Amino acid sequence: MSVSLVLLAVMAVLYACGVYLLLERSMTKVLLGFLLVGNATNLLIITMAGKAGFAPIVAPGVDADEMTDPLPEALILTAIVITFAVSAFLMALIYRSWRLGTQDRLEDDVDDVAMRRGESIQGESHDELTSDTEFNDQTPVDVPSEEESS
Repeated sequence: MSVSLVLLAVMAVLYACGVYLLLERSMTKVLLGFLLVGNATNLLIITMAGKAGFAPIVAPGVDADEMTDPLPEALILTAIVITFAVSAFLMALIYRSWRLGTQDRLEDDVDDVAMRRGESIQGESHDELTSDTEFNDQTPVDVPSEEESS
């Protein structure tokens, strides 16, 4: 069983470019990176399937060693469907992000950065917390008190 070095090189380049794009801040680049990683995985599965042979449903005189295993093709078809579904979901997220913020770039939230550093947010009470809606108005968020949560 010999695997083409060209296919391995293409697969490695697809994985490298896909991972690089997945680490970007732009949602469009994340989508492209996900698609590249999905195609690289399909290429990995097909190269690991082995040499091409006869179809499993063929004339009765063919030995089992001369047949191609149908499982890798079934796995690739499943992976294509899953990649399509996840990319459609990511496109919906990108569209929604673009409609709300007129950009697809994700920014760090000040409160998230403070929480990551272990700092507490000063000067905020539960009554002052508000949430932005898609209509850019401020609506109060109902936060249960400590007595209600227990």
